[in-house]
Parts: sequence; C-alpha cells; structure tokens
Amino acid sequence: METKEKIFSGMKLNGIFMLIFNFLILFAVVALFIFGINKVSTNSIFGILCIVLAIIGFFKNLIFWAGFMLIEPNEARVLVFFGKYRGTTKEDGFFWVNPFYVKKKLTLRARNLDAEPIKVNDKKGNPIMIGQVLVWRVVDTYKASFEIDNTSNMPPATATATSTDNLNAKMKAYENFVKVQSDAALRMVAGMYSYDNMENEEERLTLRSGGEEINEILERQLNERLAISGIEVIEARVNYLAYAPEIAAVMLRRQQADAIIAAREKIVDGAVGMVQHALEKLAEKSIVELDDERKAAMVSNLLVVLCGDERATPVVNTGTLYN
Repeated sequence: METKEKIFSGMKLNGIFMLIFNFLILFAVVALFIFGINKVSTNSIFGILCIVLAIIGFFKNLIFWAGFMLIEPNEARVLVFFGKYRGTTKEDGFFWVNPFYVKKKLTLRARNLDAEPIKVNDKKGNPIMIGQVLVWRVVDTYKASFEIDNTSNMPPATATATSTDNLNAKMKAYENFVKVQSDAALRMVAGMYSYDNMENEEERLTLRSGGEEINEILERQLNERLAISGIEVIEARVNYLAYAPEIAAVMLRRQQADAIIAAREKIVDGAVGMVQHALEKLAEKSIVELDDERKAAMVSNLLVVLCGDERATPVVNTGTLYN
C-alpha cells in the first residue's frame, strides 16, 4: 500500500506559551535545588529528596527544549516518531511538539536549475550542445523524504561539521537527484528529434524550430521522472542549442550555402519577371522590333546585369542595331 503525505494531527502547542512555561519550570527547578542544598546542611533527608527531584526536573526540562520548531512561510516539517511517519505540518509559526519527534525540514519554495549545456546526439546522430533551465518545487513531502536517497552523494560527516553544514549537504544531495534526472530527460528529448531540417526533408518538428512544443515535451518527461521524488516541474525550457564544436564550422558553411541558394533563387525569379516586363513594354509601345536572336541577346544581357554580383559596365554601341 502506497503511503502518501498526510497532515500532522498530533499534539502541537503554541511555541510562545511553551517557551514561557519552560522558563518557569527551569526557575522552579533551580529554586528547588537551592532549597534542597539548604536543607541538606541540616542533615535533612527531605533536602536530599529535593535535590534529586531538581536534578530529574532539570534533565526533563532540557528534553522539553528539543520540542520547539520554527516554520517559515513555504516551509514544512516532516515528523517521524521512532522511525514511523506521523505527518507533515506546513503551517508557518512557532510551535512545540513531542521532543522525541524527528523534525525533517523541507522547503516548498520554487527553485531554479540552470544546467550547463551537455553534448548529445540528435535523431540523425549529429553531435549537438543543448542546455536547459527549469523551475521546480517539492509538492509531496513524504516522497521527498522517504522515496529517494538523499545521502548517497553526501560527504562524510566530520566532528567539526555543524547542523547547518549537514543541512546544506543534504540539500545539495537532493538537488543532485534533480540534476541527474533532468540531464537524462534532456538527452532523451534531444535524441527524439533532429537539430534542423536537411534538404528534401519535411520533418514537422525539430529542436531548432519546435520552440514551445519541445519545451512542453521536455517538461512532461521531467515530471514523469521526478514524480517519484514528490517534485513538480513548474517550467522547463531549452535555453541553449548549437552544433558541437567539431561539426559547427561544416554546418555553418551548409547554412550559408542554403542562404546563398535561397537568395539566388529569389534574385533569378525577380530578374526573369523584370525581363519579361521589359519585353512586353517594348512590344506594347512599339519602340523597337526585335527578332528572336536579338531578344535572346537582350535577355542574356539583362540577366547578367540583374543576377551578377559585380556592378555591370555598359558598352555603348554607336553603330546600328545589327552591328
């Protein structure tokens, strides 16, 4: 049977009230101890009993101090009693609970992961560099605490390590799980699609042109992989995409060639239209009558002028049209 997150329903008292109560108990214990010392000086058994009770009360008071917990907004505490999950409290404030509860701190705030670009192969096997940025947060504190191992990548504890250091180490280990799974999801999505369409290809979706659709697929893959850890991916998107350095120069030349060909096609289409328009106007205005041979020469000259890369240098014919 799967265990899910549940709200803690045990005893949870106001922290300020218990803080005042603990100080009063501490003062009472100190007063009882002093009273017992005074009675012992008169060889009173009652004084010894007071001292014993004061010592017991002092240690019980020390244990009570361990029951306090401070919860800030968008934070949670997972409460465990001798290895058994008792529930999660998300209400912010200052509280006191059973001192024997283990209180695991979790943040519910949204966090960013800006992953460094990684080298992967696209659908056609071309090496590419792709990076991602995602926004995630914990939504199920039970899964986040007990379904994944947060300690496998933690450095060994040292005698000088503080509780803050240990907490930071646990958070880094937890974030490492997110990073590993996000890299795996990104590699999978990158391998499903081509970087770009090649010649004579009509692939509808590519990494370069997919845009929001690719981001939605990536977000879906991430949520499937991170669901086991109680994490929700709020947003995921590809923020870096390029060919790998070893083929970048070749692919750049290919893209430049495609651009040049496309530009040439546009120029030729325009030049043919202009030539056709010029011949029609000459015939319409009856400015000059040209036979097929002269029309072919005129078309050739106009196409050279209109399609050439260099500026044309005109040659003035001072003779007749046929000389």
